[in-house]
Amino acid sequence: MAINPDKVQAQASELSSQLWSIADDLRGGMDANEFRNYILGTIFYRYLSERTELYMIDILKDDNLTYKEAFESADFKPIVEKWSLEHLGYIIKPENLFRELNRKIIKPKGDGDRFSIEDYERAINELTGSTLGHKSEAAFSGLFDDMRLQDTRLGDTVSERTDKIGKVISKIGEIDMDLQDQEFDVLGTAYMILIGLFQSGAGKKGGEFFTPVGPSTLCATLASIGLDEAKTVGDCTCGSGSMLLDVRKHLTTGRVGHFYGQENNPTTYNLARMNMLMHGIDYQNFNLYKGDTLTNDMYGDDLKLTVQVCNPPYSLKWDAKAEYIDDPRYSGVDKLAPKSHADFAFVQHMVYHMEEADGRIAVLLPHGVLFRGGAEENIRKWLIINVNRLDAVIGLPANLFHGTSIPVCILVLKSKRNGNSDNILFIDASKDFIKGKKQNELSDDHIRKIIDTYVNREDVPKYAHVATMEEIKSNDYNLNIPRYVDTSEEEVEIDLDAVADDIRNITSEISDVEAELKKSFDELGIEFPF
Repeated sequence: MAINPDKVQAQASELSSQLWSIADDLRGGMDANEFRNYILGTIFYRYLSERTELYMIDILKDDNLTYKEAFESADFKPIVEKWSLEHLGYIIKPENLFRELNRKIIKPKGDGDRFSIEDYERAINELTGSTLGHKSEAAFSGLFDDMRLQDTRLGDTVSERTDKIGKVISKIGEIDMDLQDQEFDVLGTAYMILIGLFQSGAGKKGGEFFTPVGPSTLCATLASIGLDEAKTVGDCTCGSGSMLLDVRKHLTTGRVGHFYGQENNPTTYNLARMNMLMHGIDYQNFNLYKGDTLTNDMYGDDLKLTVQVCNPPYSLKWDAKAEYIDDPRYSGVDKLAPKSHADFAFVQHMVYHMEEADGRIAVLLPHGVLFRGGAEENIRKWLIINVNRLDAVIGLPANLFHGTSIPVCILVLKSKRNGNSDNILFIDASKDFIKGKKQNELSDDHIRKIIDTYVNREDVPKYAHVATMEEIKSNDYNLNIPRYVDTSEEEVEIDLDAVADDIRNITSEISDVEAELKKSFDELGIEFPF
């Protein structure tokens, strides 16, 4: 069924309004960015709960049993637990289902069996505890750690904390979420809206885990062109996982064998795992790791990836210890990326993990990587001459990202250049954007223009140039885009004789006005000041 973009936009707009209302009503002792964890965690818990209910309805329909009845049966309980662990990766007991917790919250006061925040805490602990010792343990371990239900900023007493979190649960319970709506991914969209809302108010910290839709779509598309499916997809600074998930949309079949990612921020690492699960990625089809990509490559030496997308922290400082030169990722160049700019270290990591048959990379970086000297010049030469992986350099507009107004570029790399090993494509898309109040945006038309230009690989006046290796060599491997794409405007020719005539006419007019003014001043008996 074709997706109706107007319907999706309307649903997303309504959902955004609902979620912002929840956040605005419920924040109190902590700021909105911190309260995000409770809202997102509860949305995620509801997703897991309703996924359990849908699954149990399906597998028990022939037995004419409810999930609660099956769980209370000595014969059926071990079977449904086994099926739940194998298929879903976790177990949520019937009494811990989101619907049941919400029922206790909204029931009339004095009716007994009231909700307590301790019920919610127990439910979460039992969910994660059910995965221990199973294949799904890595996917679920610590997922709810940032939802600190005993935090006194929620309230000094259990009663106060119960009231606050009870409101979160009941308000999220009011959101119309249809898990079987194939046209609109309600939960996934809710998740991304909340990330967007909170990172908008979080400045630089927000940008650490969320890449705006336009640049994310552009990277995912560039890295996927011509692919029906991808055996492996990776992002070595995966943030919330949005770019990883974006790749699926741009593959002809939408099939990805396995997702890989690494993220150093523990909160963001949890968000990424939630995001994968909420977007229907089976726990057996992704491996996300927590750790510093540059100093601790958790992919291992043997992993090779078909598609890689990345938006690493720009100009990150790192220790660049001399011993890292022996790391197989960096050993191809005799110098490490400088301590003040780790950008190329991320690129080297990705190149090392490229699949040889048809590996692709699209990475967002600051423009400095294109022209800075020293070690970065050595790495540029290595990319171009030694491994010949750099396929295109694309300049983007300024102010596309939260936390920085600088313009950035995309480097597109390919392990097989498909007849283009003697050239590199340069595109200057820096002037194409929609002006925004806080941030500029890339429209679908802007993205399509870039993609079409990349695919056609032809010179476009003032926009694109296919530079030969000789040109690049003559520029000492400086990749600054203005060296290859001339976007300067011709100066308007000035008619100096006409300008002189205009000046003479204006001077004459001034003299006439001054004469009239002097006459008026003389009549008034006032000394004329000029």
